[in-house]
Amino acid sequence: MPETEYSFGRSLLSLRRDQAHLMDPMAVPEPISMEVELDSFQRQVAEKFIDLNASAAEDELISLEWIGKLLDSFLCCQEDFRVIIFNHKSQLLKHPMDRLIEDYFERSVKALDVCNAIRDGIEKIGQWQKLIEIIISTLDTSERQLDEGEINRAKKALIDLAIGMLDEKESNSNALAQRNRSFARNKDNQNSIGGYVRSLSWSVSRSWSAARQLQGIGNNLATPRGSDVMASNGLALTVYTMTSILLFVMWVLVAAIPCQDRGLQVHFYFPRHFQWAVPVMSLHDKIIGESKKRDKKKACGLLREINQIERSSRMLSELIDSDNFSLTNEKGLEVKEIVQELMQVSEAVKEGLNPFDRKVREVFHQIVRSRTEALDSLGKIQNQE
Repeated sequence: MPETEYSFGRSLLSLRRDQAHLMDPMAVPEPISMEVELDSFQRQVAEKFIDLNASAAEDELISLEWIGKLLDSFLCCQEDFRVIIFNHKSQLLKHPMDRLIEDYFERSVKALDVCNAIRDGIEKIGQWQKLIEIIISTLDTSERQLDEGEINRAKKALIDLAIGMLDEKESNSNALAQRNRSFARNKDNQNSIGGYVRSLSWSVSRSWSAARQLQGIGNNLATPRGSDVMASNGLALTVYTMTSILLFVMWVLVAAIPCQDRGLQVHFYFPRHFQWAVPVMSLHDKIIGESKKRDKKKACGLLREINQIERSSRMLSELIDSDNFSLTNEKGLEVKEIVQELMQVSEAVKEGLNPFDRKVREVFHQIVRSRTEALDSLGKIQNQE
């Protein structure tokens, strides 16, 4: 990044340093060392998201691998933030940092709820994986004709998979019956559909909303005033940056993974004078663009693997439900090709889902650790006064 592109925070920190120097030319050590530490944090956040933006090609964006990289970057930023807060904990009791850090921790609690809901979504994808394995094992056969029992087994797994992948709002509408009308040919099938949907109820309460939770994290998030930046020696900017990254990462998780009352209409804008803002807003625009594609508007998640599973399973359903289906005719050859595609995405999910789940869990624990450590430290300082 060119040297001329200084962050807004750096210019304010420099102003604070110059004012201190004019007041007392001999007093230099603390502000300068702190400025270097905080500016290093801003640069690292920028570098992480510049790399993430560069690696977000159309076929990689919102994949398990790419979101894993996003979480790795967040964890690095979160750890550096934790150290900065610990190093300057005495300042957290002073105005305006007492208010700003309390506000950050309130937002971080909402992020913990999002992580829990995302883990529910990961579990749901794991349930789909089991159905996919049934479909593959049934249809990945030799050239022999499938018997009626095998075809019905594949159909049932495809029905269950299609229902499981319905967006929650869609599953509560007539779209459920419309989408599965070719399979639900008797009362037993229709009853099993309702039971299956109920069996996949979330572990969070029915009133919980991912969209509202994101709005809570981002509510009234504003660039710190210059007076607050100078009064806190730049810590206010550090907290703003970490809050912004927290909001963005939670927004990506909700966009990608099935969860209750998903919604991407959370308005946030980060000023371009922050070095990290340009790549973050670029990623935001790319993900919004993906969400507007026709085949993803009603998807239960934008995760690339989800889209591939939905596409392949829908095509299989149409083929094996057609009249005179046989593995030895032209439709059968198409089935074999689609089963191969399904096998590839199944393997990707099998390899990537557990590591992804561990990273979401690590994000949860890292946020808890940072919050607990800071609150304990502040409590000890207050008790000593």
